Amino acid sequence: MTGMIGPPGFAGEWFGGAITTHATCVLAPNAGPQTLDGTNTWLIGAPGSASFTVIDPGPDDVAHWQVVAAEVESRGARIERILLTHGHLDHSAGARMFAEAAGCAVQALDPTHQYGSEGLVGGDVFELSGVEIQVVATPGHSSDSLSFYLPQDGSLLTGDTVLGRGTTVVAYPDGTLVEYLDSLHRLRELIAESDLTMILPGHGPTLDQPAGVIDYYLAHRHERLEQVRVAINELGGHGLPIQDLAQRVVEAVYADVPKSVWPLALLSVRAQLEYLATHG
Repeated sequence: MTGMIGPPGFAGEWFGGAITTHATCVLAPNAGPQTLDGTNTWLIGAPGSASFTVIDPGPDDVAHWQVVAAEVESRGARIERILLTHGHLDHSAGARMFAEAAGCAVQALDPTHQYGSEGLVGGDVFELSGVEIQVVATPGHSSDSLSFYLPQDGSLLTGDTVLGRGTTVVAYPDGTLVEYLDSLHRLRELIAESDLTMILPGHGPTLDQPAGVIDYYLAHRHERLEQVRVAINELGGHGLPIQDLAQRVVEAVYADVPKSVWPLALLSVRAQLEYLATHG
């Protein structure tokens, strides 16, 4: 579950591949309006490592597993662990199949998606496949969203919190705008305090100007909030049932967005309406 419109950047097709010294993307075959080019399944491992950590196996797709397994085997390695940025099915549905085939565990924040191992929380630090992985809590898109910082690469795996193309949905009611804005500020602080130079998203191409991207995301969210405020006043919507008001706001504010993603826009609008009701 991803997003809508977004910042300037990579505009062509995205195919994945070896991206950094420690990160390779295998693109899942689930492209669509809500998943962009498909889910980015990330293989994390140091050069020469005997193992890889898989982040976001993607859909429950045997062909995708075979491609991932072949990539790992071609490097004479095995899969050590599976980590999830969050539990939306386009990221997590294949996790159990991958884990059983590889004989490894799945770690996630939501216990529903854990398999044979402990969970994950923000602040955890792991040494997996020869790579340090720092877990950053980034709820908002969903309540269980996490990001993974790889200091050796200066890269950050963001799941759906930040996309390679477009801006993400706040999947209300599980996701909230208050948490999402807090998460963006947390990422902005991490960028300012570290050597983070690249975002490795859950969908779409990598981004090599992380500070500018997060600044854009923050500005975009505040711009949308102002547009929603104006729309409510113009629609005389304060007395409308919330679902009717949300639909009319989508039609007014997201007219520049393809109708195929209006159902996602509706979730973000519900999150925006909740935010405005409590924060003004």
